[in-house]
Amino acid sequence: MQSWDDLRIFLSVARSETLSGAGRALRMDAATVGRRIARLEDAIGQALFVKSPQGYALTEAGTRLIDHAERAEQAMQGAQSVLTGEAGTLTGQIRIGAPDGCANFVLPRVFADLSKANPDLDLQIVAQPRVVNLSRREADMAITVSPPTASRLSYQRITDYTLHLAASQTYLRSHPLITSVADLRHHRIVGYIPDMIFDKELDYLSDLSLDRVALASNSASVQIQILRQHGGIGIAHDFALPFAPGVTRVLTDALSFTRSFYLVRHAEDRRLDRISRFATALAHGVRSEVARLESLLAGT
Repeated sequence: MQSWDDLRIFLSVARSETLSGAGRALRMDAATVGRRIARLEDAIGQALFVKSPQGYALTEAGTRLIDHAERAEQAMQGAQSVLTGEAGTLTGQIRIGAPDGCANFVLPRVFADLSKANPDLDLQIVAQPRVVNLSRREADMAITVSPPTASRLSYQRITDYTLHLAASQTYLRSHPLITSVADLRHHRIVGYIPDMIFDKELDYLSDLSLDRVALASNSASVQIQILRQHGGIGIAHDFALPFAPGVTRVLTDALSFTRSFYLVRHAEDRRLDRISRFATALAHGVRSEVARLESLLAGT
């Protein structure tokens, strides 16, 4: 029977697909990781990985071992949750993946409050203009703009948020008046790089008959900065605009978008009290912070 330590190393290699990546995650020398994997393969009499120029890929035997190893991981995390006490403050490390707009404008205050309430808890934000891969344990949970389709993931809707056209007051004063969506064809459009939109919910401009994005980025935060520099007009999160002085919403009565944030995690993690308590606190914090930031725009 494999020890938990062997399975822990196996999981890290499977998720990072390299010995060096696993070594960094485990705080272990890559050569030692390689020796431990070789020893595990000798013990069970089967190869678990195939090495290629792209890294370490699971064999059929390795794929079968993944479920067993992840169940052992869940059991160890559950035991830790019991030993640290269910009613006390949270401890350890939790990593959250989130779209960069949410990560930049919503999560900082939420995480600061959670850290104050749980001083022994280490929190990490992975801000990515893509969906974080939970299966490879890039994060413990993720905030997304669409519910997941993978059956091994569970999710809850956290809150809705709104978006509007926005531009700097300086830009609007020096360019043709915008009285309708049709007028946008006479303006520089700021938005996502079309072929790098990682979720259909972010394709705001497809229904506006705009065939050119003059200033594009795969980052919502970069787009906000372009608007601040009077670059053009684009779709912006209402919760981001309090961080963009001089940028104002346009055509609020004619055009708006509503999207949702979802909290996604492994289905098995729902059995872990520590993760469940953190998920509840995180969802409450995100919901409250989005509402607070959007309320700052009331009447504008």
